[in-house]
Amino acid sequence: MGVDLRQVVAGILTITMFVMLGQMLHRDYFDAVQVQGDAHDIVFHGSKVALEEDGLVRTSEGPWMENSHQLKPCWSISQPDEAVSSKGYVTFSLTNGPEYHISQITDAVMVAKHLGATLVLPDIRGTKPGDEMNFEDVYDVDKLVKSLESVVKVVKKLPSHVSLRDIAIVKVPSRVAEDYIKEHIDPIFKSKGNIRVTTYFPSVNLRKLSLDAETDPVSCLAMFGSLELQPGVSDLVESMIQRLKKSDGRFIAIDLRVEILEKKNCRETGAVGSKTCYNAQEIALFLRKLGFGSDTTIYLTQPRWESSLNILKDIFPKTFTKEAIMPADKKSKYLELENSEYENVIDFYISSRSDVFVPAIPGLFYANTVGKRIALGKPQVLVPAEISGSSGLSSDYVSPYISKKNHLAYSCFC
Repeated sequence: MGVDLRQVVAGILTITMFVMLGQMLHRDYFDAVQVQGDAHDIVFHGSKVALEEDGLVRTSEGPWMENSHQLKPCWSISQPDEAVSSKGYVTFSLTNGPEYHISQITDAVMVAKHLGATLVLPDIRGTKPGDEMNFEDVYDVDKLVKSLESVVKVVKKLPSHVSLRDIAIVKVPSRVAEDYIKEHIDPIFKSKGNIRVTTYFPSVNLRKLSLDAETDPVSCLAMFGSLELQPGVSDLVESMIQRLKKSDGRFIAIDLRVEILEKKNCRETGAVGSKTCYNAQEIALFLRKLGFGSDTTIYLTQPRWESSLNILKDIFPKTFTKEAIMPADKKSKYLELENSEYENVIDFYISSRSDVFVPAIPGLFYANTVGKRIALGKPQVLVPAEISGSSGLSSDYVSPYISKKNHLAYSCFC
C-alpha cells in the first residue's frame, strides 16, 4: 500500500510541536528542581539566570549582571617594619553606624600617622546617651592591629597616667588630608601632647576629587583594609545571606527605612523622573519596569515591618526584613536590644554583599556601600527613578559612582 507523503510530513510536524510544547512546560514547571551540577556554575539564558549551587538549580527573572572580578589593592606603603610613634596618643569614638565608622577610622589613622602618634582603640557609641559598646563587640581587633602595624601603633586602652584633662578635642573634616593635619592639628598636638579626634562631614559624597586624583595610601588602607566584623557577627551575616540566596540564588538589597523617609521631603531634584528619595511603591514599580520578576528575593534595611511596605510585598512576595530571616536564637542579642548598632552593621554588610543594591535614600550609607561593592566586584547598584514608559533598561540607572568610575574606591583598587 502506498504512503501519502503529505501525511508523513504532517505527522512529523505534529510530533515536533508536541515535543516543543513539552519542553516549554518542563522549563516553566521545573525552575527549581534538584539537578546535580558544579557549584557556582552561572549560565545566562535571556532574561533569566540559572544558578547551580549545592546541587540546586534556581532561576530568577530579571536584568541581573554578572559580577566582575574582585579588584586588588593598588596602594603601596613604604614604611619600616614597625610604625614609629611618639609619646602622644590619638583617641576617638565610632558613632552613627558602620557607614560613618569607615570614615572615622580613616581620619583617625591619617591623623595618628602624620603626627607620629599612638592610636587608641575606639569605643562604639549609638545615637542615644549611654549606648556604648566595645570595639571587639562588633569588629575584629586583631585584624585592625595587624593591618595597621606598619602605619601606626595601636593600643587597646589609654594608659592610666594620661588624664582626660590632658587631651585636646579637635574636629577634622572627613577625608582629612596631610596638609590640613600639618597646618591645623600638629600645633595643637605639640602643645597638648594628646588629642581626641571627632570627624565632621562637610559632604557625604565619596567622589574622587578629579579623574586622575590619587588617594593617600594610608587612607586607602584604613578605609578598605582595617575594619572586619568579629567572627560571631560575621557568621550571623553570612547565615542571613545564605537564607536570602536559598530561594533563587540571588537577591536585591534595598536601603529603605520608613522612619527616615517620613522625616525627609522626597522632592523632585529638577532632573526628569528624579527625586531625592523613594518610597516602597515607587521602588516596587521601578524594579518591575526594569524586568525583575515577582519571584525576586528582596532584603530591606527597614528594622521592622510597616504597613506602608505591603505594596512592595504584593508585587514581590519574597520581601524580607532582618527579623524574618535572622535565626531565632540570635534575635535576643541582635534585635531586641535598644542599641541598634548591631542592626546597622547587619544592614550595611548584607547590602555590600547583595547581587543588586538599590539606595532608596541618598547619603553616606549609599556611598560607603558602593565603595565596598566596588572592591568586591559587585557593580550592580541601581539608583531609582520614575520610569515613564512600561519598561526601562537597568544599564540606564547604574550609579554614577560606577558608570563614571568617580568613586574614590577606584583610586585605591585596580
